[in-house]
Amino acid sequence: MSGRVPVAVMISGRGSNMAALIEACADPAFPAEIVLVLSNREDAKGLETAAAAGIPTKVIDYRGKGSREAFEDAAIEALEEAGAEYVCLAGFMRLLSGHFVERWRDRLINIHPSLLPAFPGLNTHERALQSGVKITGCTVHFVRAEMDSGPIIAQAAVPVSDRDTAEALAARVLKLEHQIYPAALSLVTSGKARVAGERVILDEDTSELKPLAVPPMDG
Repeated sequence: MSGRVPVAVMISGRGSNMAALIEACADPAFPAEIVLVLSNREDAKGLETAAAAGIPTKVIDYRGKGSREAFEDAAIEALEEAGAEYVCLAGFMRLLSGHFVERWRDRLINIHPSLLPAFPGLNTHERALQSGVKITGCTVHFVRAEMDSGPIIAQAAVPVSDRDTAEALAARVLKLEHQIYPAALSLVTSGKARVAGERVILDEDTSELKPLAVPPMDG
């Protein structure tokens, strides 16, 4: 046993944030290790990335042949068999029920491409531009039953330019997502972040967040 905290990652697609977590966990000094990558789609490209890194993978696909409850029961069984203590959602595009969320309460983590509580849901970058905000970013949070809600672990911000397109803004935010998700997971699994009520309290030593840098705007 490595002595590190076992973590599972759930994906639905290419899993770029999952890849960032895999890279971070490759450092033996990182407090977590990924023990399973689980997908609801057998064609998720991230499964190849995980397999190439030697991480066990599993597909549970109930499209057209089962209920959400059946999927979640099978997912819980797989996560528990893998020994996961925390679960990271990384582009997992399936709504999870309150039953699943409560089963992993304060151990289920998500990343969202906005500064929550602003712009929950989809099309965040388009909505940010339409609203005229001058700053947007990304948020890592513990999951609650309501969509894109829960105690916030970490956030990172980028400026919004009048010249921005949704694609350009998304690319800049994604660079920060790849930094902040591993940093937040490190805080949680090292015990430097804890939930008190519906807030996350951080220890004074939050050096994991210090390297975060705002990517410059093109032009």
